[in-house]
Amino acid sequence: MVLLFTILNPVFLKDSQIILGIDPGTLVMGYGLISVSKSNVSLIEMGVLHLSKYKDHSERLRLIFKKMESLITLHKPSAVAIEAPFFGKNVQSMLKLGRAQGVAIAAAMMSDLHAVEYAPRKIKQSVTGRGNATKEQVWNMLQHTLNIVEDVKYMDATDAVAVALCHHYQSKTNEITKSDGVPKTQKKKTGSWDAFITANPNRVK
Repeated sequence: MVLLFTILNPVFLKDSQIILGIDPGTLVMGYGLISVSKSNVSLIEMGVLHLSKYKDHSERLRLIFKKMESLITLHKPSAVAIEAPFFGKNVQSMLKLGRAQGVAIAAAMMSDLHAVEYAPRKIKQSVTGRGNATKEQVWNMLQHTLNIVEDVKYMDATDAVAVALCHHYQSKTNEITKSDGVPKTQKKKTGSWDAFITANPNRVK
């Protein structure tokens, strides 16, 4: 396990929502945690779990589960977000990646947490505004958004932070939609119809 960056401030985090982001992998698993307090978003911790030295695939899965348990116990996140597998040509690699993702989801469920999946393009779009952004561009945006001055060696960790930030943005959008109750396009049509009736009472029967 390699820890890249950590900020632990119990006073600051007491009233904050914690989001755990995971970039699953059977060779390297990236993780990142952010704190959301009203309009403030801050990085708590990010790092990677190295698994390549373990030849047994089952042992890698066990370590992923244990790491998830450890992160959840320490930080007590209220949400878990996981990057969905990118469908490549290597079927065996996809199967292994799917197992790693499944283990991470199972670990979240064991702590009564619902793990939400996001496609890589969706994550990039949410963080940078471009679905085809490079990993470097995503990291530059994370540095700007979360006020991170340190540099990192492993993009698996930054990808995990991006997943967590994407979940925050998506949750915020969903909250606005729910509180509003009616889609904007529908509201505009309803408002226009009401205005028409008011202005033309004799034309409506």
